[in-house]
Amino acid sequence: MFIDHARIFVKAGDGGSGHSSFRREKFVPLGGPNGGDGGHGGHVIFEASTRVTTLLDMRYQRHYEAPSGERGQKSNRHGATGSNEIILVPVGTLIKAAETRETLADLTVNGQTAIIAEGGKGGKGNARFATSTNRAPREFEPGTPGAQRWLTLELKLLADVGLVGFPNAGKSTLISTISSAHPEISSYPFTTLRPHLGVVEWKEHSSFVVADIPGLIKGAHEGKGLGIQFLKHIQRTALLLYLIDITEWMEQDPISTFETLRSELQAFDPTLLERPFAVAATKIDSQGDGHHLHSLQNYCVEHQYPCFPLSAITKEGLPSLVTYLGQAVLENNASCTSKR
Repeated sequence: MFIDHARIFVKAGDGGSGHSSFRREKFVPLGGPNGGDGGHGGHVIFEASTRVTTLLDMRYQRHYEAPSGERGQKSNRHGATGSNEIILVPVGTLIKAAETRETLADLTVNGQTAIIAEGGKGGKGNARFATSTNRAPREFEPGTPGAQRWLTLELKLLADVGLVGFPNAGKSTLISTISSAHPEISSYPFTTLRPHLGVVEWKEHSSFVVADIPGLIKGAHEGKGLGIQFLKHIQRTALLLYLIDITEWMEQDPISTFETLRSELQAFDPTLLERPFAVAATKIDSQGDGHHLHSLQNYCVEHQYPCFPLSAITKEGLPSLVTYLGQAVLENNASCTSKR
């Protein structure tokens, strides 16, 4: 099961208290203080890992707590430090404070870590309080409590190209044809119930990642349909590909379809309209008299939008589309590198 949202509670370990004790050895009747310090509490640390792909585990385990530090002991022995609680999450996980919605960490690289709750400090033993005027202090410090907080975790998949379209626009068929991804494909709406990632090899030693999300419908930004639940997964993409069904039996004309998709993205996140994009006129093997295709092509020419007529079934138009996407991703990556 694919789960991309979770709410959990974390608590770091408390610091151990310092100890109060004195040397008691034969022939040393007035031994000095020798209470050791308490150990520090363990941190709660999140680590991005490619070994996990969903937040499902956090639907069943919602509380995480790191061990506390141990109390100091006599003979100046310090208490042991509590071990860290390391929580593995998928690469692309956003960690926020549940109450304020403040972003605490954005884990986008495999192996990246973030301390989200710091362990408490161990208290000082009475040996630390000895002075020239107070050689037998009984004072010691308790440990400080570890941090604790409720968190919300959001998983946003990392991809180069995001596929956007109505249900049955051909997104799943396209990604299964140009990549190794194998989503369920059928003729009824909402076959895709979870996002899928596919790696596309477009030339030797060069590839890019495509994200397919459930189809949108008009009013998606208001919660209608399923796609709104997964739009966040294309927020990290560098390029969007709008898939427009141009088959002869489509009731809505392709231009209205395209503009509706754009409106839904704008309502969800206006910055998505600033992304580079291309238009794919899908299912040209069933275009009929070609009226819908010609209408969409003329519209794209007028607005200088790149448009690619294609059929994922016959593979017509796929090579030119894949080459365009690969080159666009390559140029975007080069641009991002130069800005660093």
